[in-house]
Amino acid sequence: MMELRAEKISQDFLRYSAKDGYFIAVQETDFCLAAGTLTVVTGRSGSGKSTLLHILGGLMKPVTGRVLVDDVDLYAMGEDARTRLRSRHIGIVPQRLMSLASLSVRENILLPTLLAGEAEKFAPRADELMERLGIRKLASVAPSELSGGELRRVTIARALVMKPAVLLADEPTGDLDEENTQSVLSLLRETADAGTAVLLVTHESEARNYADICYTMEAGKLEQMTL
Repeated sequence: MMELRAEKISQDFLRYSAKDGYFIAVQETDFCLAAGTLTVVTGRSGSGKSTLLHILGGLMKPVTGRVLVDDVDLYAMGEDARTRLRSRHIGIVPQRLMSLASLSVRENILLPTLLAGEAEKFAPRADELMERLGIRKLASVAPSELSGGELRRVTIARALVMKPAVLLADEPTGDLDEENTQSVLSLLRETADAGTAVLLVTHESEARNYADICYTMEAGKLEQMTL
């Protein structure tokens, strides 16, 4: 089991229209994702939720502070070491739908395992996730033939296929109908219950009902909510 902890992280970007010439995306904050918990961060578009997730996932170095994975500083690592850690231990569901057009749905889900040379080991897991997410019948279909909601579920399955210690999900229900939204939220809850540290960034207020810890984010500032 793995813990991900951020200490005094912040992030800002140049924006000439902003006061002082820069925009504060994440105000200085501490944050912890503990194994076996589902943490939900809600907030409007532009509030800093995705930036926070990118910092925690090793995709964007913060201006201040550090991110620790089991007390190892993620951004003190070399790029190759950080990529290896992320690919094996951190599953990321990006907000932007992504797939390789030359691969089938099943191959897209298995892509992290193919790159790690462990496709055979995780093939049953891929089949299990496709069944759970209602896309098993699409296994041999090309991504170009999928709807947005179907491709979203492929992205979720790909992030979960290697049973990561940490899962960071950015708006994973954004393209889904109510039934599939409930299915995905239940799957994330079960993933946390199995020991994964799960962060869910979402507009979906219903997600709070599945959370152990819930925050709201406004203008880059995190505030913990009472459940």
